[in-house]
Amino acid sequence: MLFSPFTLKSVVFPNRIVMPAMCQYSAEEDGLALEWHYVHYGSRAVGGTGCIIVEATAVEPRGRISAQDLGLWDDRQVEPLRRLVDFCRRQGAVMGIQIAHAGRKACGPELVAPSALPAGPDQPTPRALSQGEIQDIVGQWGLAAKRAAEAGFDLLQIHGAHGYLIHEFLSPLSNARDDEYGGDLPGRMRFLLEIVEAAKAHWPEDKPLSVRLSAVDYLEGGLTVSDTVQIAAKLKEAGVDLIDVSSGGLLPAPIQARPGYQVPFAEAVRRGAVIPTIAVGLISTTELAEEILANGRADFVALGRELLRNPYWPLQAMGNQRENWPFQYRRAARN
Repeated sequence: MLFSPFTLKSVVFPNRIVMPAMCQYSAEEDGLALEWHYVHYGSRAVGGTGCIIVEATAVEPRGRISAQDLGLWDDRQVEPLRRLVDFCRRQGAVMGIQIAHAGRKACGPELVAPSALPAGPDQPTPRALSQGEIQDIVGQWGLAAKRAAEAGFDLLQIHGAHGYLIHEFLSPLSNARDDEYGGDLPGRMRFLLEIVEAAKAHWPEDKPLSVRLSAVDYLEGGLTVSDTVQIAAKLKEAGVDLIDVSSGGLLPAPIQARPGYQVPFAEAVRRGAVIPTIAVGLISTTELAEEILANGRADFVALGRELLRNPYWPLQAMGNQRENWPFQYRRAARN
C-alpha cells in the first residue's frame, strides 16, 4: 500500500509518503525562500517522497513563528517558491504548502489571539482581536492561497493545529469570546470555516485543500476527538479534501509520545467524518507505515523526523530497485 498511488481531485500522489510541514527558520527576514529551502526540499523530492508540504508559511508578518519564517503576504515571495515547486515536481513529488498564522505564539512585539489569554505560564498576554481585525486576517489567508496557486503548488494546507491562531479559536481553553466567534463549537469553528471559504475563492477548484488539526489538547476542558470529528465533518461539507491529524500544542500538557501515538486520532477522523486523513507521530518504519495503511487507519503517513534524518528513506523502503532511483544515483542501488 505504501507505494500505491492515491488521487485527490486532479492530483495523483505517486505514493502515500508525506513530508509534513516542518519549520526551517532559514528564510530571509522578508519571508523569501533561500538556497537552504531548495536543497532541503529538493533532496526529499529526489529521495522519492510522494508529497512534500512546505513549512508553515505566514499569511502576514506578525503571524510568523520566527523572523526567519517563509511568507506569502507579498507578491515578491511567489517567484522563489515557484522555482522550488518546479524543481521538486520534476523529480516526481506532489508539492503542498502550509499557510499559517502563529497568533499568540508569534515572535513579534504584537501578539494577537481570540482572547487575551497567554500560551502558558510566564508567556506574554496577547491582545484580543476585534471582529474587523478577524475579517482582515481572513482576507490575508485568501490572498496567501492566491499566491500559493500562482507559485504552482498542487495542494494547499491551512494550519489549524499546534496552538497557533486557528487552534486558539477552536479550543475552549484559549477562546473566551462571547460573540459569534466564541461560545459553543459551531461558534469557535467559524473563523476556520471563513478561512476555508476565503482560500477556496482563490485556490483552483481541481486541486485539493487540506487542513491540519490538533485532535486533542490533552487537558481537561480542551478539545476532544469527538470535537475534532465534528470539525472535520464541517470542513468536508465546506469543500476540504484531506485532514492532517496531529495533536497538542495549545498549552503545556502531559503527552506520552511513542511510535504511532497519534494514529488513532487520524483513524477516528477518517471513520467518523468519512474523509481522507494523514497520520503522523514518530512513524519511522515501513512495517508501521504499511500497517496503518493496510488497516484503513489513514490514507497517508507523514514521516517528519525520519525524513530529516534520511531524505532517501522512500527509495530505500522500495528495496533499492534501480529503476526507482534517479539515474544520477543508480550506480548506488543494490539489486
